[in-house]
Amino acid sequence: MGHLVEENLKTVRQQMELACQSSGRKVEDVKLLLATKTVPIEKLQIAIQAGETLFGENKAQELRGKFPLMQQYKQVEWHFIGHLQTNKVKDVVKNVTLIHSVDRLKLGEALHNHLVKENKTMDILVQINTSYEESKFGAPPESALELVEQLSQFETLNIKGLMTIGKLDATNDETRHCFRLLRSIQTQIKEKKFPRVEMDILSMGMSGDFKVAIEEGATIIRAGTRVFGPRYLPDEYYRNENIRHED
Repeated sequence: MGHLVEENLKTVRQQMELACQSSGRKVEDVKLLLATKTVPIEKLQIAIQAGETLFGENKAQELRGKFPLMQQYKQVEWHFIGHLQTNKVKDVVKNVTLIHSVDRLKLGEALHNHLVKENKTMDILVQINTSYEESKFGAPPESALELVEQLSQFETLNIKGLMTIGKLDATNDETRHCFRLLRSIQTQIKEKKFPRVEMDILSMGMSGDFKVAIEEGATIIRAGTRVFGPRYLPDEYYRNENIRHED
């Protein structure tokens, strides 16, 4: 098992390097985030031993289970990359340094109210549904500017950039279109100079499409199955589970 994870990591790192070279970018400008959903602790430990330090969890309860077991690894940084329900804010804020998936004002408000009580601030990315797929969370591209402006009113939230998921099972061209759209939204938001809004991070690209994402300007790519192998639970477990309107 260890050998396989290490080999996969080497391959992903090499592919990242090649994508950076072909698009004239520096390797150090693109971070690899390892998506840990359903991945057992043993595999995460192998990745840490191989030098990886950035992990992202999709579900609040899974994060709550894993985080205490991983606290001994002081070099590790945790991000939250999945759909966040307002009633799970407390668990997530406690354990992560960046939330990639803020996609609605109500969630921003819930985060703010909790952070005020804790006297903390939180770095966030705003999630945009660049593929307009019903099965995906994320604000529609045309309301991105308005949402960022509304979220920038909360002084506990530092908006660091944007996140998207490329079109699922798509051609490279369709995926590229999603990533280009995110980048153009980034440019529009930068021009507005909203308070507490930096647009330095573009979190886009996953196991199947991260090379295209790097070519289009990703600064964080999220890889899970490419490194850890197939998931222990089916993708349906992570689909929208009829909670799109739960809060």
